[in-house]
Amino acid sequence: MRFPRKTLAVLLSMSLMAGSCACQASGSDSQSSSDKDSIEETLDLANMNAEWTYSDSSDCWTMSSVTAVTNPEIEDEQGVSVCVPGAYVKGVDTDGDGEADATSGTVNGNLVIDYDASVTSTNGQVYTAATAPVIVNTGAAGYSEQQNQTASSTYAAEGYINVACGNRGKQSTLSDGTYTGDAPLCLVDQKNAVRFVKYNILLGNLPGSVDYFVSTGGSGGGAHATMLAATSDNPVFYDYEIEAGAVGVYEGSDGSYSTTVTIDGTEVELSDGMWGCVAYSAITSLAEADMAMAFEYYLDPTYSFNTDYQAQMAEYLAAEYMEYINAEELTVVEADVGYDINGDGDAEDEVLLTIEYDEAAHPETNGYYGTYVDMYLGEFEQSLNDYLEGLAYTDDWTWFDEDGNALSDSEVAAMTDEDRAEAFIEGRYAEGSTGSSDSMGGPGGDMSGGGPGDGSGGPPDMDSSDSDSSGGPPDMDSSDTEEVGTPDEGTTQSATSSTDSANYSSFEEMLEAYQTDIAEVEAGDDYGNNIVELYDPTNYIGAEGTNNPTWSRILMGASEGDISMFNSLNLQIAWLNAGTDAEIEWQWNGGHVPSEIFGDSLALYVDMMYGQYADGAVEVTKAAATGQTANGTETEATGTDISDWVSYDASTGATFALEDIAAYRTSGASKAIPGFDVMDYGQEDYVFGSSTADARHWDRHVLDVMEAHQDTLAELFN
Repeated sequence: MRFPRKTLAVLLSMSLMAGSCACQASGSDSQSSSDKDSIEETLDLANMNAEWTYSDSSDCWTMSSVTAVTNPEIEDEQGVSVCVPGAYVKGVDTDGDGEADATSGTVNGNLVIDYDASVTSTNGQVYTAATAPVIVNTGAAGYSEQQNQTASSTYAAEGYINVACGNRGKQSTLSDGTYTGDAPLCLVDQKNAVRFVKYNILLGNLPGSVDYFVSTGGSGGGAHATMLAATSDNPVFYDYEIEAGAVGVYEGSDGSYSTTVTIDGTEVELSDGMWGCVAYSAITSLAEADMAMAFEYYLDPTYSFNTDYQAQMAEYLAAEYMEYINAEELTVVEADVGYDINGDGDAEDEVLLTIEYDEAAHPETNGYYGTYVDMYLGEFEQSLNDYLEGLAYTDDWTWFDEDGNALSDSEVAAMTDEDRAEAFIEGRYAEGSTGSSDSMGGPGGDMSGGGPGDGSGGPPDMDSSDSDSSGGPPDMDSSDTEEVGTPDEGTTQSATSSTDSANYSSFEEMLEAYQTDIAEVEAGDDYGNNIVELYDPTNYIGAEGTNNPTWSRILMGASEGDISMFNSLNLQIAWLNAGTDAEIEWQWNGGHVPSEIFGDSLALYVDMMYGQYADGAVEVTKAAATGQTANGTETEATGTDISDWVSYDASTGATFALEDIAAYRTSGASKAIPGFDVMDYGQEDYVFGSSTADARHWDRHVLDVMEAHQDTLAELFN
């Protein structure tokens, strides 16, 4: 059943404020005490007789998936599994007497936790059962459904608790064929799993700290890892959590909310929030994805659009994006990002980020310039310089001289940072395994739990490779068109398609479909919310009612084509302004969902953040590079020579022009730009469907452009 529908304000900001005020209701005003007691009793692991399996090789206990809510719509997609380091567990109590009866095998019962034990991570951080971080793996590749999954042992040796959960997605259907899982239910299922785990930590059923939850995932999972952190505790999602029967969020008869659980007779606040986030190729925010990618394409005057209609739409959407960004009045403190944006010779100012237009003065970027794109350029220069510094960590690359001859071992051992940087820029190398981004989201390992591959920090395989190992942009999709509109057929057209639409015979017909679909979306869901706005994390970062994470890190592949780099830039700006320690890394040559390279890892970053922000923790730094002493075995250089557009100086590093990085980006794009009828942004639009239609047009910015310029566009269509 649905709980009574809220009269949420039409504007999202008003909705956030109303929810925030209401969530402070006292326990007496919350859902009936019997409902609250029933939910908390049902979701208490001590009453669930869960199945636990011990792994001797990984020294960990893993709980088979159990329901995370009391009212699941699809039981197989609303469960949660947990993997716990063996050091924190004395054994499993199988008969309810509080004593450990089993120390191995597969048994049903409750963990007996050892709070005196500790684990020292591979980076030297020390954790106990009471202080261990909890890693929440967000699946949802392509924003799709995820069956309940078993948590992997990936982080047992690091001392972390690892959590895996299922989630509904738009391809989910009920027995009567009704579509379900549209926004925000995928995110809500992850929030509910978080509440379940935190509740059972508070009860003493699970080890771990409720204060140190970290979300992570790749691609659509990276989007949800980001949204999970960006929407922490925001009350606009409470109705959806309540509907599923989540623990620790209850509705009162007066429309207010209570977010406490009863622990040993005391009411304790329960959060669905994150302390940190590590997201790989976060495909969000979709709300701005179309125009952001069009703007990025349009910055490159040399880019050849497939049709005149596409080119015209890109021009119009670029102008739309300029208006959108300038209306946001974004600012950034240069010291927070570490480089000079306004060109005054220092990195100490707070800069207003704007896009400006002067076609005559800036023909090299189709007229666009300004501090916003200067920051974009600065991030790319920083990403290349970070990569060049990381070359010190190579151990199996093959390096070549200017004549194409492989260097001797002694010559490789003698290479300086400057030598490696110059050789890389000139393409005088063949990559080894160190520093090679395979675009597959991780180096392998146990994928069963959907967690990162092996502790080196990459998320699970999320997508096929869209970049090669030589450092160049990915190959373009050679298919012509794909039918769109159902989960089986997909919604993504090829970037090389010369058909503006395979679904509509005229522009007028397509425009009418956009208008109808978007009117439905903007009319609101069962709770009166625009589901596209619900999935825009920038609506929540820094907003009233949100508990912003302490830190975040988003790792994108610099040559990936699944979303514009402007999206992750906007997320960083928003988080920095909200007080979050926010990093974005655009890995040079990295494709979609790049692997961690050059000694970096998710575990290293978590340990570093824990050392920086947790009381009593030790400071953790990245281990120094040992240096390559023997050359690799390749016989010819396969690197890409970028010296014709990248300048390098040992004192200032690598620099290049905005038009050059725009060309680098567009050559790496692999999805269709908006302008012909993909259902807006790829397969992810399923999440904006309805109970009867698996996908709908939803992009208001695209519709505004189509309506404003329909006479011109109609003449160019198909």
